Amino acid sequence: MNQHLQDSRVATPPGPAPLEDMMGRVEDELAALGEALRQRDSVAIESHADHLHQALEQAVDGFSKAARNGAIPTPLRNRLVKASGQVAAQRESLLRATVALDRAIDALMPRDNAPVYGQRSALASAYGR
Repeated sequence: MNQHLQDSRVATPPGPAPLEDMMGRVEDELAALGEALRQRDSVAIESHADHLHQALEQAVDGFSKAARNGAIPTPLRNRLVKASGQVAAQRESLLRATVALDRAIDALMPRDNAPVYGQRSALASAYGR
């Protein structure tokens, strides 16, 4: 009998308080990651990105269980949507920074076979010029 009660508690979706805690952790990690990005602190970025990933996994699991029973309060749902938008904005910002960095690296370090100022072209070499 006691085992049955314990199993039913495990299957019960989280209520508003655990969802609040999960959402708070996601928001805290998003803010910390944003600050690390602004400071360009690669160690902190890596750490907060990992923590955010873990917090998001737990929140998605908790919110999914609660949603199956229709137990997600509207304010929490709105906070989750806002956090999702923040994640998307940070992802877009990182993508733009990565593209800019790739372009800068390409400009500073041309490929071995790329023509460089003063290098004779293959066509000029073919005609003996």
